[in-house]
Amino acid sequence: MEPEKIAQVIKKITAERMKKGYTFDNMAYELSITPAAYRKIETGETKLTLERLFRIAEILGVSLADLLEIGNDVFQQTNKESATGYQQKIENFYQENKEVYEKLLRSKDEQIALLQGMLGKKRPQTIDN
Repeated sequence: MEPEKIAQVIKKITAERMKKGYTFDNMAYELSITPAAYRKIETGETKLTLERLFRIAEILGVSLADLLEIGNDVFQQTNKESATGYQQKIENFYQENKEVYEKLLRSKDEQIALLQGMLGKKRPQTIDN
């Protein structure tokens, strides 16, 4: 992970901790470490392990996706791509239906012309009494 992204995660942790009103002491107690050790995590002096990240998310009552800020962008991008894809499929479907409809109309016109021609060749039969 890039240093900027790690710093962003730590800022998110700090913001969530402060929002909950938790101190270094509270977090350290929950993590079974000293307050000084926890302070080093938030200042970036100590690397944040995956296990601690999971535990911090649990303590703060937030998801890992929230701390890592990964869920929203992916979802919005997927929705936008899907919407564009569906719009294209609708346009293609409309165009295909239009072509089929036009073929059917031409076929109908040809059948009408054929039937009219057939009727024109036949002479009405008269019934003689």
